[in-house]
Amino acid sequence: MPSNSMNVINFNRNQLSKRDRLKHVLGGYNPNRKTEYNLPKATTKQLKTIAKRLKEERKYRMLKVILVTIILSLILLAVLLYSLDGIVGLLPL
Repeated sequence: MPSNSMNVINFNRNQLSKRDRLKHVLGGYNPNRKTEYNLPKATTKQLKTIAKRLKEERKYRMLKVILVTIILSLILLAVLLYSLDGIVGLLPL
C-alpha cells in the first residue's frame, strides 16, 4: 500500500512540470486577459419587449412541462393499477 501512494505522489509531482506547457493548448490560459464583447446597443423599449416575450415563452414551457408530467403520472398510475389487478388475480384467497 505505501508504494502505491508514493507512485501517486511521484506522478502528481511529474505532472506539475507539464502544467506550463499545457496551458496554451486549445484556447490558452491567461487569467489577466479580459474577454471583449461586441454587443449591439438596445433601447429600453426593445429590452422590455424581449423581457415580455421571454416571460410568455417561460409560461408556455412551464405549462407544457406540467401537462407532460400529469400525463406521464396518469399513465404510470394506470399501469400500476393494471399490474396490481393482475397480481391480485393470481393470489389465492
